[in-house]
Amino acid sequence: MPHIVVKLYAGKSEAQKTEIAEALTRALMASAGCSEKAVSVAIEDVAPEDWAETVYRPEIAARMGSLYRKPGYDPL
Repeated sequence: MPHIVVKLYAGKSEAQKTEIAEALTRALMASAGCSEKAVSVAIEDVAPEDWAETVYRPEIAARMGSLYRKPGYDPL
């Protein structure tokens, strides 16, 4: 039962968010061998000025060792 949480800068349209969720679902189904009904996707908007403190520091920098895909930027 994979659940994906995507955090991105606020401003994406509902259509873009739906497209992102569908693409992630397809990718997870293909790579993890799970069914579509097993996948859930949440998308959370984050204001750009809040990114470093609410996302980067606690969820990326603090967990760098567990990331399978590391970012190529450092806003700190």
